[in-house]
Amino acid sequence: MKERRKNLLKFAQKIDCDTLVTFEPENLFYMTGFWGEAIGLLEKNGKTTIIAPELEIGRAREESEDCDVITAERGTGLISSLIHKIKKNQVCTDCQNYSVMMSLKKSIPKIKPTLEPFYNSRIIKDEKEIKILKKASKIIDEMFNICSKKMKVGQKESELQTILMTYAMEQEMFDTGYKSTLNPLIIAGGPNGALPHAQVTQRKFKKGDLVVTDLTLRYKGYVSDATRTFALGKISQQANEAYEIVKESQKLGLKAVRPNVDCKDVDLACRKYIENKNYGKYFIHSTGHGIGLEVHELPTISYRSETKLEKNMAITVEPGIYIENKFGIRIEDSLIVKEKPLVMHKFTKDLVQI
Repeated sequence: MKERRKNLLKFAQKIDCDTLVTFEPENLFYMTGFWGEAIGLLEKNGKTTIIAPELEIGRAREESEDCDVITAERGTGLISSLIHKIKKNQVCTDCQNYSVMMSLKKSIPKIKPTLEPFYNSRIIKDEKEIKILKKASKIIDEMFNICSKKMKVGQKESELQTILMTYAMEQEMFDTGYKSTLNPLIIAGGPNGALPHAQVTQRKFKKGDLVVTDLTLRYKGYVSDATRTFALGKISQQANEAYEIVKESQKLGLKAVRPNVDCKDVDLACRKYIENKNYGKYFIHSTGHGIGLEVHELPTISYRSETKLEKNMAITVEPGIYIENKFGIRIEDSLIVKEKPLVMHKFTKDLVQI
């Protein structure tokens, strides 16, 4: 935790700030070890304070590391306590609430809203974080194995989701709370698979379906993200061809991953192969993204990215092909950037036919 706080202050100082204030639970957890409803304060001398309402005080004291924990009333009480402590400091904050930000600016004229120090600190994972991500990925692999045994013709997408989430929760792995979906998982059979972010439905699996199974779940705060596409019986020649193209594309993307490589070159390695096979217009999203305390973190693995990969970044590589009203295919792994990338998922990428 001491090293994390040191990095947070280093990145804050680069933008002329000496104090960090966090309202977001992911950043609060990264700074203090506590995930909950509170404000986190990190001062230039390394002193760390949690300002929390009474209902969170017990857990904040128990779960945080080397923090002063003080209580205040919810809402304006929390803000007043914060202002009292830092009104003369040069502050950067991840606050994204307009009215709260306006209130803070009245009393702290040198406050700067920015996520930069938080994301720049979190982009490189330490050994503790990597260990958690590896365990999370192992559980997801076990869930893919369950898919290979439990998925069947006539089963609803929602029924398979229930089976998988029951197992996940037994392993202390939970929904990410990702705001852009109503479901914890993506399970998309047949034509539903052509929607990269498909919602889980009551559709029953049919013979000849490809089933895109994207498992993105949180373990001890950290998110692992992987996708496999299964076949129910014999699939069409086009679907089989597209599957092999995605598989080879992902292999080339993984091979391109190493420190000091441009993120856009990983995207290019995947995209160029798919384009050369005349499926380029069906690859409709970026090749990957960072993972960690959020589903999508820095860096972005896309043609627009200006970032270079660094050792111990955690990213995904996930090319896909999506043909409207027919099928979708995605193959995705979470990995740690090293000279030889540490791919954290071991479940086969050969087409599993059920």
